[in-house]
Order: sequence, then structure tokens, then C-alpha cells
Amino acid sequence: MKFLVSIFLLLVGYNAFAQQDAQYTQYMYNPVAINPAYAGNRGMLSAIALHRSQWVGLDGAPETQSISVHSPIGFGRFGVGLSIVNDKIGPASETYFNGDISYTVQTSAEGRLSFGLKLGAHILDVNFNDLTLPSFGIDPAFQNPIDNRLTPNVGTGVYYNTDKFFAGISAPNLLRNEHFDSSNNSNGTNSFVAAERIHYYFMTGYVFDVNPMLQFKPSTMIKAVSGAPLQVDLTANFLINEKLTLGAAYRLDAAVSGLIGYQVSDQINIGFAYDRETTELGNTQFNDGSFEVFLRFELFNSYNRMLTPRFF
Repeated sequence: MKFLVSIFLLLVGYNAFAQQDAQYTQYMYNPVAINPAYAGNRGMLSAIALHRSQWVGLDGAPETQSISVHSPIGFGRFGVGLSIVNDKIGPASETYFNGDISYTVQTSAEGRLSFGLKLGAHILDVNFNDLTLPSFGIDPAFQNPIDNRLTPNVGTGVYYNTDKFFAGISAPNLLRNEHFDSSNNSNGTNSFVAAERIHYYFMTGYVFDVNPMLQFKPSTMIKAVSGAPLQVDLTANFLINEKLTLGAAYRLDAAVSGLIGYQVSDQINIGFAYDRETTELGNTQFNDGSFEVFLRFELFNSYNRMLTPRFF
């Protein structure tokens, strides 16, 4: 628990802040979580549920649950989406409620350029009583819990794709909200307990047809946020017989991952990923790695049924 307290204080305690948005290894299956311009891009109603447990075995380690639904509307130029994300680490629990809308322009016979807007709200709860804190030297702001602190959320993104290539740039939260607690300050001034930082994402990939039974998709996601090192994810996935996906990923100076997915039917896709830290944290006896599981369900009409599954 002392180790977790140190991590938590570094994350939300003072003016130096690290990465805050939820971590995803299987980002390629749910781009709408980070880029609203992807809403409706698959051309059908698409719903995905994802669970991530990070640093399994470490008391109070991060856990994330995400549910997203998105679909094209009208003649396909517009897309809409809804998502709920719950992210928890130690005594802090954050819940995001977001709505997405996108507009797509056909730039060529195969190219599509989409613009997206994300609107929503963020609820923060922090129960400092769950921490074992020293009796001295702790900022008074850590003495009172934060209950249902509601703040607005606005994000934006741009996404371009063809049948084989995709690329997107986004910032899912543009508001630098600060969470205040002035009750313990004798001078009556505010001192913040936690503050949001803008996260910038870049994602791209390409699908190569190796042969009629095998497709290869290298992809990358880069995440930048003030106060944290640049995060670079490099992923390689193989789709075998349009059913089985096998892959591996490397998060620069952080973790290596194995990925597997299976297209159960035209509507249902399931997947699993396992991460192993390459840092000193991965060598501790309390860390058994991180894992993600997801389930995607898609509903389409007979006239827009895809002849082959989209690999992104």
C-alpha cells in the first residue's frame, strides 16, 4: 500500500501531473474512445465492452471498464456515439459520460475524411480514508474526500481512412478542469487536489494482403501529455482466414503485449491481451502483469453487410 500511495501522490497530489486518461492496449478495436471522428465509421451499429486490469496483484492497482456504442445516421455522412468509461486507481474513481458526433467527407473514390466532436461530463470521487497516510507532512487537502465532483468535457478529433489505411489525431478532453478543496486552508484560498491535462493522440496503420487467407496490419498509437513521457505503442496483428487475430505489441520503455482475437460470427468479435511490464515495476512479486478483454457486437442490414470483416 505504501508503494501505491507514492504512485497516487505523484499522479494527483501536486502541480506535477502524469498520464491521466485510461490506458488501452487494444486501442485499434475501439478508436471512438479516444477519437470522436471515428463515430459511425464502421458503417453499422457497433457496440464494444472492454475491461482492463493493470498490474494484477498490486493492491489498489488501476482498473478500467468501458462501454461504447456508435453508428452512422442519415445517409452515412453523420455518425453518433455514446460511451461510459470508469477508471479507478487506489482511492480515486473517475467516470466519464460522453456523446460523440462526426461528419464525413468523401475525398476520393476510397478516401474518407471525418471530423468529430465529443461532449460530456466527468465525475471524480476520491476517498483519502482508503490510504494509510503518515501523521505529519501531508497537505491538508488530502484530509477531506472528494464526492461526485462534476466537471464538463469537450473533445475533438480528425480521422482519415481508405479500405487499407487509417490515421487519426485527437484530443478527447480539451478542458483543463481543476478540482479544488479550500475547506482546510486557514487563509481561505483554494488549493487544488487534482487537475486535468490535455492528452493528444495520434493513431495510424495499414493493412497488407499477404495472401487470400492472411492479412497483416502494423499500427501505432502515440500519446502526449504534459508532465509525462511520450507514450508510443507499436502493434503488429495478423488476421487469419478472416477469423483469428494474433498479434504482439510493444509500449516504448514500458511493456510488451500479446494479443488474440476471434470473429465468432458476423456480429460478434472477442479478444484478449496480456501486458508484461519491462520496467522495474514488472520485476516485483506483487505485479502479475496486466490484461484486457473485450466483446464487440455489430448489427447491420442486409444491404450494407460487409463482404469481409473490417480490420480496423
